[in-house]
Amino acid sequence: MTKDFLVVYAKCKDSNFSGSAPDVPGCVSAGDTLDEMKAMMREALEMHLELLAEQGEAIPEPATINVEVKLEDFEDVDYFVVQQLKVKVPAHKQTSNSVRAA
Repeated sequence: MTKDFLVVYAKCKDSNFSGSAPDVPGCVSAGDTLDEMKAMMREALEMHLELLAEQGEAIPEPATINVEVKLEDFEDVDYFVVQQLKVKVPAHKQTSNSVRAA
């Protein structure tokens, strides 16, 4: 199954790109070009979601549809790119703690 997560890429001044997904806290990545950043962010999201599933954690649902960028957000950033990124989402796996005895 795939889902579309909103991602925010920032072109850092005198540096590379960084990326994050507001609906998946803690999942970030970086890349030298925007194309590389998109690939790295897809990989980071898929790995992050797979780890959550393996640990029996809930997979976040994509809910964010827009972001607010304020003037102070541009202090260390040349520009932002916001897009929906289609990623593979694993099925929720049961852990031994979540299986009930018969």
